[in-house]
Amino acid sequence: MRTTTLGAGGPEVGRIGLGCMGMSWAYDEGGRDDATSVEVIRRAIDLGVTLIDTADVYGPYSNEQLVGRALAGRRDEVVLATKVGLLADGSRAVHRNGRPEYIKGAIDGSLARLGVDHVDLYQLHRIDPAVPLEESWGAMAELVEAGKVRAIGLSEVSVEDIRRAQAIHPVASVQSELSLWTRDALAEVVPYCEEQGIAFLPFSPLGRGFLTGSITSPDQLPEGDFRRHLPRFQKEAFDANRAIVDAVRRVAERVGATPAQVALAWVIAQGDYVVPIRGTKRLRYLEENAAAGDLELPPDALAELDALPAPVGDRYGTALPGVRGR
Repeated sequence: MRTTTLGAGGPEVGRIGLGCMGMSWAYDEGGRDDATSVEVIRRAIDLGVTLIDTADVYGPYSNEQLVGRALAGRRDEVVLATKVGLLADGSRAVHRNGRPEYIKGAIDGSLARLGVDHVDLYQLHRIDPAVPLEESWGAMAELVEAGKVRAIGLSEVSVEDIRRAQAIHPVASVQSELSLWTRDALAEVVPYCEEQGIAFLPFSPLGRGFLTGSITSPDQLPEGDFRRHLPRFQKEAFDANRAIVDAVRRVAERVGATPAQVALAWVIAQGDYVVPIRGTKRLRYLEENAAAGDLELPPDALAELDALPAPVGDRYGTALPGVRGR
């Protein structure tokens, strides 16, 4: 797989990363298979998918444990990323906590679950509106000084947020949603990151699976899958948004790839340091996704995809209030 670096001067990573959330949390939890997920993570490394992304809130906690088991004996082959700042209770409600004392304690729990002595990238999952960003970021910077973390990043932030953080400690990465149906970050955040040599790590680069074309009806989603509550997956919006998938499929047929590969290649084309974090818990999708790391779309295909209409429906609506927005 082609490689880039995690921002200017950062460690080398494959052009596609692996997001591990769906292996343990939020999607089809009834279909959870830890043994297969371990196999997927280890196969990803073989394929050059070396940025492995998790968070303490996924599970909560069980996803970090899963990733730790998968990386046993292979820690030095990956760039390991986890996150802090979101808490989930038993009802699936998510809350923010950016207090410095919480952040400093949370890293020790993550290291223990992952079975490592440091993580390569520690990300503030969301800014806590009750805590000044400078306080949260200062605490994370102290973890770098302590050797528990190699670099620190932000998630779902504005350019102004990035600048505030940069005044205290370098920002290695920004992780936010980016795909053919979520392009908000392209207006300001992605260009700023490129200019500053900051890695941009898109989550949900396939529109939470929608852009693959494999979900033909919202009724396919398992009970308990949080996508059932998202505006774009409600029937009227879903049916309207199928026009986007149809356009991606036409491009895929023309370039001899799958819709998923085309959608991922478009995301990669948005910048030298753009590394989409594609989540999957199935080997066949992992192989398909990894192949997109070497797919370069011709200019006419990129232009056609750039011209796609905006989707019908908001990203979150009223779902997951602790997650949506800044």
